[in-house]
Amino acid sequence: MTDDDDVKSDGDSSRLPDWVFPPPEGFIAADLDRIPDAPTHTELIDGSLVFRSPQTCIHMRTVSLLTEGLHRQIPRDLRVRRDMSVILGLRQRPEPDVSVIRAQAERGPDQTSYEAEDVLLVVEVVSPDSEERDRKRKPQLYAEADIPNFWRVENNSGRPTVYVYELDPATKAYALTGIHHDRLKLSLPFEIDIDLTEIDAL
Repeated sequence: MTDDDDVKSDGDSSRLPDWVFPPPEGFIAADLDRIPDAPTHTELIDGSLVFRSPQTCIHMRTVSLLTEGLHRQIPRDLRVRRDMSVILGLRQRPEPDVSVIRAQAERGPDQTSYEAEDVLLVVEVVSPDSEERDRKRKPQLYAEADIPNFWRVENNSGRPTVYVYELDPATKAYALTGIHHDRLKLSLPFEIDIDLTEIDAL
C-alpha cells in the first residue's frame, strides 16, 4: 500500500485522509465510534464533522470550576460528565463541555456517548472558534431534543458569565431565566450554588 491509497488529493499539495470525506449517505452519529484516526472531541453537527481547536486556559478553568461545583451538590441519582458526546438524532452528536445525566444512563467503562433523553443539563463554554455553534445552532439542537436545561458561558474579562436557559416544552425553545456574573444560585435542575469568582484560585 502506498501513501496514495489512504489519502485523497485536491490536485494541489494539500492531502487529507480518506475518513474526512463523507460516505454517499453522509455521516451519522454512530460513525464517530468507527473513525479510527478522528481527532479527540470530534463532533457531528448537521451531518458534518466538527473539529475542536486547542482550548484556552480560561476555557479549561471555567469547565473545571463548573464541573467541581456541580459535583459537590449533585443528587445521588445524577452524574456530572465533561467532554462526553450526546446523541440528539441520526446526524447530530455534539459534545457539551459539561453535562448532567441520570445515573442509569451509565452503561459501562467503554461508553462513548449518552442519549438525549438521559440528559438534564448541557453546558457550552464559548470559545472564539465555536461562537456561532454555541450561541445559535447547539441551543436549537438541544431544545429540539427536549433537554430541559442549557447554560451558555461567556468569558467576561477572565471570569465566567453564565446565561441560564430553561426549555419551554410548548415551543421547544429555550427561555433565558437569568444572567449570573459572580454567583450561580439556582433551583433547577437541582439546588446549585457556585461562587464564580473562585475561578481566580484555579
